[in-house]
Amino acid sequence: QTIHGQVFFSASLPSSIASTGVQTFRRDHDRFWVLAAHPNLNLFAAGHDGGMIVFKLERERPAYAVHGNMLYYVKDRFLRQLDFNSSKDVAVMQLRSGSKFPVFNMSYNPAENAVLLCTRPSNLENSTYDLYTIPKDADSQNPDAPEGKRSSGLTAVWVARNRFAVLDRMHSILIKNLKNEITKKVQVPNCDEIFYAGTGNLLLRDADSITLFDVQQKRTLASVKMSKVKYVIWSADMSHVALLAKHAIMICNRKLESLCNIHENIRVKSGAWDESGVFIYTTSNHIKYAVTTGDHGIIRTLDLPIYVTRVKGNNVYCLDRECRPRVLTIDPTEFKFKLALINRKYDEVLHMVRNAKLVGQSIIAYLQRKGYPEVALHFVKDEKTRFSLALECGNIEIALEAAKALDDKNCWEKLGEVALLQGNHQIVEMCYQRTKNFDKLSFLYLITGNLEKLRKMMRIAEIRKDMSGHYQNALYLGDIAERVRILKNCGQSKIPEIDPNARLLQPPAPIMPLDTNWPLLTVSKGFFEGAIASKGKGGALAADIDIDTVGTEGWGEDAELQLDEGEGGARLGCQLEKFSLGF
Repeated sequence: QTIHGQVFFSASLPSSIASTGVQTFRRDHDRFWVLAAHPNLNLFAAGHDGGMIVFKLERERPAYAVHGNMLYYVKDRFLRQLDFNSSKDVAVMQLRSGSKFPVFNMSYNPAENAVLLCTRPSNLENSTYDLYTIPKDADSQNPDAPEGKRSSGLTAVWVARNRFAVLDRMHSILIKNLKNEITKKVQVPNCDEIFYAGTGNLLLRDADSITLFDVQQKRTLASVKMSKVKYVIWSADMSHVALLAKHAIMICNRKLESLCNIHENIRVKSGAWDESGVFIYTTSNHIKYAVTTGDHGIIRTLDLPIYVTRVKGNNVYCLDRECRPRVLTIDPTEFKFKLALINRKYDEVLHMVRNAKLVGQSIIAYLQRKGYPEVALHFVKDEKTRFSLALECGNIEIALEAAKALDDKNCWEKLGEVALLQGNHQIVEMCYQRTKNFDKLSFLYLITGNLEKLRKMMRIAEIRKDMSGHYQNALYLGDIAERVRILKNCGQSKIPEIDPNARLLQPPAPIMPLDTNWPLLTVSKGFFEGAIASKGKGGALAADIDIDTVGTEGWGEDAELQLDEGEGGARLGCQLEKFSLGF
């Protein structure tokens, strides 16, 4: 036996636990031997022959309704009113006694200042509702106890100014007036719960779906598949609705077209719509957000479950399990940033990038996944990540800067490929120099008509004892004498002597070598990319590359190549190892 508050528990009866005046838990094939009560929470444990059970006596979720700046909620047999703006919390009336079960849910009618309070015991057949008219001049110290109208029914919700719908025991819908008189009876198929859906409409729940039903015309307007919906939360303008199940959330538009589905491993407790159109919801230990596109995440952790009543700015208004109003502060930066991206409000994005502390790999991965690498670029300080993001969004200048810092052959090769696609042959030339890709460099000089550098490439190939490269460059230049000399040095002396008097075709000399870049591939830049680049270091990157310097310096004279003879032939000295134009 144990006593918890005003409740006495006993396991003395065979195969059962009795809580005085409340209810009895039975296990027909086991005997209960021990009982324990949690010191703080509404939890109890009982041991039996086959193990143990943990249970609670009553529902801990408070019954509440929100209208404008007012919160109405039930606490200690009183209906209370909380003003969100002034934090004034007063009792407006005393509830009718007689029910030993707490209020299950509430539906408020602002036009008539009336309220429907539903009570649901373990035996659903005994469910009832009470209709009250809230006194206009309430004495908070000694509130009135108006006479309510009680009737049987599983759920009651308002559907018009002076009409409400009741789901009766036969699972049909009764439309009643303010006198609690039946005015209409509506037959609906397979309905086990009803929810408010605006004037004249209801949401009907069955085993595996939710249906939008027009009460006046008695017809179905829309339907969506979702099983075991427990709560329905509409946005302020009724344009979106969140359907909450035990471990899932579905956000739909007014036509019940599914916009996103979210699965949670921990129970979903409550939710409310932010004024910006983001759904804020709670699980047993987190406050989370969900955007209509499906993006969701954690805002903060919780010590104990809460029930959100309103979200405004940085404040989350809620009730705890003791029915105490609380205000929690949250940081909305992350979901406001994502919302601004989705809505293409790039001025807000720019402001957040410059001022907000949005850091971490998660936000970078999100931006990459959603196709915003140019935004992610400005959150990254790691040069390797900056390089990858810059290539992804086609920002050659920042990619070049990162490649210089990394000085990795693989990075130079990737940069060369992207620069070639854009037609930026000056950066392509630099990349080929850094990677010592002599064949591609020679061909680049050929197609740009840079014969002077092509001759230098031929001399370098000779120094490297690369006969194939040497001969290829001689072909590019149309240098007959050099080709003859190469063939003789290779032991192919007979080939040039076949017809020494032949008149060979000479390739035409370039009319004008191409020193500047070709017309570059158009790379679109976003709203904030240019704005941020103009302020940050990215704005001056293009000026770092002197085209004239790139085109003429860094090669040195033949004497500066400092050839060393080693194993396998000639080896390039330190001048060739540097081998970069203008650096």
